[in-house]
Parts: sequence; C-alpha cells; structure tokens
Amino acid sequence: MGEIPRVSTTLSKRDLLGTIGARTGFYRNNYKVTPGLYCTGEPDRNSPVLVTANYKLSFDTLRKELGSQSSWILVVDTRGINVWCAGGKGTFSAEEIAYQVKKSNLHEIVDHRHLILPQLCANGVALHKLKTLCGFRGQFGPIKATDLAEFLQTGCASEEMRSVTFDIKERAVLIPLEICMLWKQFLLITLFFFVLSTISKDFFSLDLALQRGTTLTLATVLGIFSGAVITPLFLPWIPARPFWIKGAIAGGVVMIFYSMVKPAALSTLDFIAIIFWVISCSSYLAMNFTGSTVYTSLSGVEKEMRTGLIFQAASAIFVIVLWLVSAFI
Repeated sequence: MGEIPRVSTTLSKRDLLGTIGARTGFYRNNYKVTPGLYCTGEPDRNSPVLVTANYKLSFDTLRKELGSQSSWILVVDTRGINVWCAGGKGTFSAEEIAYQVKKSNLHEIVDHRHLILPQLCANGVALHKLKTLCGFRGQFGPIKATDLAEFLQTGCASEEMRSVTFDIKERAVLIPLEICMLWKQFLLITLFFFVLSTISKDFFSLDLALQRGTTLTLATVLGIFSGAVITPLFLPWIPARPFWIKGAIAGGVVMIFYSMVKPAALSTLDFIAIIFWVISCSSYLAMNFTGSTVYTSLSGVEKEMRTGLIFQAASAIFVIVLWLVSAFI
C-alpha cells in the first residue's frame, strides 16, 4: 500500500503564489495534484474521509480549513478541473470516486464506510451508485470549506451551509482571472484593428492607422472594463435576467460617460461604431459569468448564448463596416 502522504493545513509561500497564478489564469490549465489518498494530522481508523478534486486550488482550499483536524483526504482524478465543473463534465463521478477508494485500499485503512463529498459535485455524483460500486456511503458536506469545522463537529449541515451565494466578494475574486485570460485575444484584436485602420480613401495610411487603431483599442479596453469589472460587481442591480443583456446595459452606461469626454475630432460614424463595439465586448464578456454561479442552468445558458452570440457577432460586423465606411467619407 505504501506510505500515505501527510499534508500541512498551512499554505506555504509557494502555495500562495500558486493560488495567485491560478486566480490570474497563468497556472490554471495544469494546476493539479496527484490523485490518491492523503492525510492531515494523525488520523486513525475512525477519522473522517473527505473527497475532493485534484485541482490544486480545490485541494488547498480544503486542507487549509481542516486546521488541527486529523483526517483522510481522497483526491479524485478530475483532470485538474474544479469540483463543480468536474461534476458537470462527468469527471467527478461515483465511478471515479469508487475507483480511487479501491485503488487506495481505503477499506483497509478505516473501519467506517463513510465519505464526505463536496456539495458542489452533486451534479455529477449519484450517491445511490456509490455504495454499490465500492461499499462506501456518501454524504454531501457544506457548500463552503470554511464551514467544514462546524460540519465535522455536528455531523450535519445547516440550511445556511447548504445555501449558494454569489456576493460581491465572490464575484470580485473572478475579475483578475477574466481579465488575465484575455491577453491573447486582446493582442489579436488590437493587431486586426490597426491593420483595418490603415485602409482609407488615401489607400493605406500609417498615420491614420495609429490614430484610429489606438481609438478602437481604447474602446476595447472600455468594453473589457465594462464586461469583466462593472458587470460582475453590480450584477444584482443591473436590470434584465440574461447575462449578455446585463453586459450590454453596462456597456451602454459606460458609453454615456465616455460621450462626455470623447475627443472632439471623433466623427459621428466612428463614435457610433465605438458604441456598438463597447456594448458587444461588454455583452460577450458578461456571458462568461454564467459559468461562475449556480443561479444559471445548462439549458438556460445554451439558450442565452444562442441569442447573445447572434447579437454580438452582428454588432461586430456592423462595427467593421461602419469603421471602413467612415474612413472613406
């Protein structure tokens, strides 16, 4: 069976740097731990067994909240995906949990047959299958790891522990990731706009490209700010239910303020193009947050994206046409 790795419940500087990297998107795609059985403290045969994903941010969040608690941690191979998304993708499942239970010979390590699962994996784990597959009974724990200590002490989760929130702090945490993951798209769009802005009635003008390309690039920054910062922060107070409409509204409000300080040399057609570009960017980025809250449903997200993407694509085409027409007037 081999020695079971013991992990600290205190995060190191390296762990904290990794958390920053994951939050900003730099380590996100390959930030994981080896699946299997781990322990904290000095667990015995009656210590609780907590199940989590092998996304290291999920693993670190769990062990950090255990403090002085001696426990077993069973890490499921979710391909480095977090608990909730892995449940939806099918990698956090009863079958995968059962596989890790058998692989680690858990029945030889503990006397009880009880697993505590994160509640957010409920969309992928069928509890009635678990006992049949591996002989262990599963129980969903609290939504947040911060409630684990109380849950382990009482053995049950209160209504508050079962409730999903998406408050301003939780929304703000997502902002750095959304912005940092845009750098490749931002560079490509900026390059495209500078090339597009070389076209004019004077054939190709580098001076015009610099001037008009910079204007569109600044508009892109406004769209990113509106969709990835303003929209999540003010989400509950922005009218409409679909996220793409919320983003469009936020973009429209940002453009109202921009109209007060816009350059005097900006033509009417260019200004209209910028309005549509900022609104469409903001609308597109706002849709990303449909995957960050359980307030949305899979069918609802699919329906929203079908409508939202049509609006955004049509707006982008309109912006390109209007920008080209403006250069020839």
